[in-house]
Amino acid sequence: MDALTLHRLHFAFTITFHYLFPQLTMGLALLIVILKTVAIRTGDEHYHRAARFWAKIFAVNFAMGVVTGIPMEFQFGTNWSRFSRAAGGVIGQTLAMEGVFSFFLESSFLGAFLFGEKRLGPKAHWLAAFLVFLGSWLSGFFIIATDAWMQHPTGYRMDGAGMAQLTSFWALLANPWVFWQYLHNMTASVVTASFVMAAVGAFYLLTGRHEPYGRTFVRWGAIAGTVSTFLLPFPTGDGQARGVLESQPVTLAAMEGQFHTEAGAPLAILGQPDMERERLDNPLTVPDALSFLTYRRWKAEVKGLDAFPRDTWPDNIPLLYYSYHIMVGLGTLLGAVMIAAAIGVWRGFLYGSRPLLWVLMLAMPFPYIATTAGWMTAELGRQPWLIYGVMRTQDGFSPRVSAGNALFTLLGFMGTYAILAVLFLFLVGREIEHGPEAA
Repeated sequence: MDALTLHRLHFAFTITFHYLFPQLTMGLALLIVILKTVAIRTGDEHYHRAARFWAKIFAVNFAMGVVTGIPMEFQFGTNWSRFSRAAGGVIGQTLAMEGVFSFFLESSFLGAFLFGEKRLGPKAHWLAAFLVFLGSWLSGFFIIATDAWMQHPTGYRMDGAGMAQLTSFWALLANPWVFWQYLHNMTASVVTASFVMAAVGAFYLLTGRHEPYGRTFVRWGAIAGTVSTFLLPFPTGDGQARGVLESQPVTLAAMEGQFHTEAGAPLAILGQPDMERERLDNPLTVPDALSFLTYRRWKAEVKGLDAFPRDTWPDNIPLLYYSYHIMVGLGTLLGAVMIAAAIGVWRGFLYGSRPLLWVLMLAMPFPYIATTAGWMTAELGRQPWLIYGVMRTQDGFSPRVSAGNALFTLLGFMGTYAILAVLFLFLVGREIEHGPEAA
């Protein structure tokens, strides 16, 4: 295996593992603010205890995100030095702002929220929770702005040495790619947090422990999950897809398995890309649906991969196609689960419905899988470019870091992160076992 492939695998592993944690902290931060708001409005200690319980889960998750995130950023210099040299003048701005503004805001007020409730008073304690939420969502914005520039570079110029120089800070932050990607990403984080909260609540109800809190967690998880799963496909998912259509049409063709340009293009629900024959095997399609979703006209012409030079096609079209369809398929199923749970809350039968509670509990891993597939879709779709239309991936890695060195560090990271995963599961499991009343 060559050095470039190993560098790509190394970064893919570290960023995939890392993002298991921020997606929960960002979504959970909003749900904690909701619980604290209800607690202040009602004066009910039950909600204060519920918020404190989830703050402990948040803190463990936040710490894991920090531990796994810092090495990932070092990889820009160790594994992708030519990319860092070329793009550092632009993405250094957003990454620095994420660390200086967002991370310090989030971490500072997390300490105040965890340990300062008696000293701060109810309103100041709510403000601390809100500032943790604000810091986590600002952090997400700056990271998305960094990725958006790589997807759709704006506000820069290339100097004579091949280095990108920022010409407009506001063009960087107001990149049209940022808006829908950010909303879609943050909505997905709320979906993850909603399923985690509902799953813990379902566990308590199924085991007959902490039942008042179990009902609260299931109820608020179902409410937040229903709203967020509705927002995922439209408008946020649709808005991001239209950005892909405008800026990366070849990526859209690969995502949909659309090998040939045609009017009235069908939407592929299932199928397997056959790269040799350039077709989908065993397709299950909806006639004309892709044309309608793309251009709002049933017989509109949709460009296929044959409309673009082959050297601009994504590197791994089958993996991109499957990632996209896994994301969409799981998102649809998760929405159906949350609708059923919301109906159960409304009709009053959810808390006693063991089959539905089992579904909620066992569904917890699937938002993580869907979100991972979504990010794989975004990053695989950008290939073969590191900076779309500016720098190819093969031109961005560190030429002095050999394949052996990359493999050695990748294996080391895998071993270390396996230990961290066990530690994380132990700590979170202990908090769930203790329950909110122990808070």
